[in-house]
Amino acid sequence: MTTYTPSELADTLRDGLLSFPVTPFDAALEVDESALRTHLEWQSSHDVAGLFVAGGTGEGFSLAPEEAARVTQIAVETVRKGVPVLGSATGNTAQARAGARAAQEAGADGLLLMPPYLTETTQEGLYAHVASVLEATDLSVILYNRANAVYSAETVACLAERYPHLIGFKDGIGDFEHLARVTSLNGDRLFYLGGLPTAETYALSLLKMGMSTYSSAMFNFVPEFALEFYRAVRAEDEAAVAEKLSSFVLPYLDIRDRGAGYGVSIVKAGLRAVGRDAGPVRPPLKDLTDEEQAQLNTLVSTVAPASSPVAV
Repeated sequence: MTTYTPSELADTLRDGLLSFPVTPFDAALEVDESALRTHLEWQSSHDVAGLFVAGGTGEGFSLAPEEAARVTQIAVETVRKGVPVLGSATGNTAQARAGARAAQEAGADGLLLMPPYLTETTQEGLYAHVASVLEATDLSVILYNRANAVYSAETVACLAERYPHLIGFKDGIGDFEHLARVTSLNGDRLFYLGGLPTAETYALSLLKMGMSTYSSAMFNFVPEFALEFYRAVRAEDEAAVAEKLSSFVLPYLDIRDRGAGYGVSIVKAGLRAVGRDAGPVRPPLKDLTDEEQAQLNTLVSTVAPASSPVAV
């Protein structure tokens, strides 16, 4: 059971870098529990403010419910004390409720509520979906504003007023007008985090919108670089951010943008580049080509510490 109150968890998460660990798979595409533990131990050995498991980068969309629950349980057992573990809930309302309960039973400290499956809906429908999930769990919950779940400022405010354990708003859209409405109406009742793919690209601009943190996928394989980048953002060191963008992040995006779904695939490729193979991605995603992997290896070698077993 979590030791954090909603306000304590929000304060912990808002003031540090966040990340979504990958879920390692073996050659048969089964969850590799030993590799998962090793990865989580390494990830939580760094100064990270929270880890979201079985999420987007963790291929939560491809995990069976029992697999997601097991991944969350392993994380709770493995992650260094003092680093919150957040599970995820997805699918239709019944599935999301079940996922929320499973994450709570696994001992997670909080929950990221992913967009409901597939269909477009109204604000009333989104409110009902979120309210149902919030009523199914005592965990502190963060909304993920993305895809078919774009929450109006008013919907967020109504949910926040009714449910004290709604603590955060993660944005995966990047609509600055919409963000201004959400943050202006809800103020410091919630904390706000960036969730656009390769969030470093937008981090400095979003900081000025009140988003003090973001989730870093590249923390999975170059945690030192990711933390340096985050510190530069929080210090509003525009020169340092620009240098890191031009030397690493933007070339990384050039490789990522070569294939749909590569936002996840390239993270596992990054782990191969530093000698910490987490296995393949599950279909419908595909791994990088050998040529793309080689190009990423070369790029990663420019920022990975000399002690890392970089594969070249």
